[in-house]
Amino acid sequence: MMNGVLSLVVVGTASNQAELVYIWKQATPEGKAVIACLVVFSVIAWSVMTSKALQMRRARRLNYYFNEEFRSQKSVLDLFDRKLQVEGCPLYEVYRVGCTQLDARLRGPGGERRRQRVSLKNMEHVKRAVENVVAQESLKLESGLIFLAIASGGAPFLGLLGTVWGVMSTFAGIAQQGSATMAAMAPGVSAALITTVAGLLVAIPSMFGYNWLVHNLRVFTVGLDNFAQELVSKMESEFLEEE
Repeated sequence: MMNGVLSLVVVGTASNQAELVYIWKQATPEGKAVIACLVVFSVIAWSVMTSKALQMRRARRLNYYFNEEFRSQKSVLDLFDRKLQVEGCPLYEVYRVGCTQLDARLRGPGGERRRQRVSLKNMEHVKRAVENVVAQESLKLESGLIFLAIASGGAPFLGLLGTVWGVMSTFAGIAQQGSATMAAMAPGVSAALITTVAGLLVAIPSMFGYNWLVHNLRVFTVGLDNFAQELVSKMESEFLEEE
């Protein structure tokens, strides 16, 4: 019984492979070109999804550890004075830029930190610098998502183009031969439809991956905004001059 089931599975797999090979051989050069383009789209889409997922996972882990360290410090400049380096951490980049701007306004001409307070105007410069780096870090995380948007939106249309072209070529060949039998139509139509299947196989994973990455990007952006506001608030409470 088991041997019979295994035989059916092996025969079915071989049959499916033979069908795909047969359809590929029946495809027109235009259809094969469309499928080749879709394969390139698929490789790019999966590469982007994998790299962005790993990037966001690493950023999330580094943000967690840095946030724990940030909340344990007594003064807002403690980590900055310790020359802490956390490469690839978005929260650290926001903190570093903000503290660098604040530290520059607390130091005198000789480089010594002699001021204990900064004016509201100087604090506004610090705030704008922090907001700028938040935008830059968001753009870094967002880079590459355009390829997924193109793949999810363009792949079905590219596959449809290959199908329409293949069907058109099939009917043109049948008209020239003068034979409209199923045996004459089926190979060309099946070869044309495979481009639509290929387009959907590219578009569906790209769509799910794009939506998942966009959701995580929004979460990261909100987290960066909240941290930037908290950082500026602590700076103002410690170093802003009272009017």
